Amino acid sequence: MSGPYPEGMATQEPSGAPSALTSSALAAIRRTSAVDTVRARISLAVDLGLLAPGERLPNIQATAAALGVGEITVRRAFGNLEREGVVERRPGRTGGTFIAERPRRRTVAQVAAYREDSERVHRLIDERIVLEAGFAHLAAERLDRSGLDRLDQCIREMDAAESWAEFHASDQRFHLALAEGAGLSAALAMYRRVTGELYAYFLPYPMGYLRGSNEQHRAIRAALGAQDATLAAGLLRDHVAELHHSMYVGLADTAERGDGG
Repeated sequence: MSGPYPEGMATQEPSGAPSALTSSALAAIRRTSAVDTVRARISLAVDLGLLAPGERLPNIQATAAALGVGEITVRRAFGNLEREGVVERRPGRTGGTFIAERPRRRTVAQVAAYREDSERVHRLIDERIVLEAGFAHLAAERLDRSGLDRLDQCIREMDAAESWAEFHASDQRFHLALAEGAGLSAALAMYRRVTGELYAYFLPYPMGYLRGSNEQHRAIRAALGAQDATLAAGLLRDHVAELHHSMYVGLADTAERGDGG
């Protein structure tokens, strides 16, 4: 997953270039300030049950890196969320920022921008499916021992991750290492743009879900090591396609229908 976005344009991909496949000019979140995107993402994660009451959030530095903004932006967003009753901050060595025990819900109006962009997010997921399945097919034949070792290291890091922010960083590195293993520089540039735009919609996930996701990474790595291109491509296609249901766009649809939520 890509690095921080420029301040004031939290959803702008570092190169400033729109996706080669999906125009980003009309993205609703591009009209939302960096501080408000953080507020919206934390609030939406609470609304959807991804962040539980009393859960401790990662520190300022880790949260900023995971959400692609600056540390001062996170501090301001946390301050606003505390005033809005979504989080509470506790001093001392065991302190930090926590989801309130009884968090106020649906208090951040900027969440509407994420819901407005839902169709665009589904398109970005489809674009990523096409690119990553193709990368996996080629990487199964082209990844050398060094490339496979990079994947193994990322999997170990995700196993050891204690927060969604730590996991997110290693997950980015895993998928980028796999994409690089295909050896297609032009397609890799396109992939960076697509994922840069898609990661702007990333929300925190429960660690239990992320542990399961890493098991999928392990299966993909095994298929690549066995040079089974068909299996690797199929596993990665399914892994990315799951985002249609597990990202906020799918979770929000489920909640609105009242299916299990």
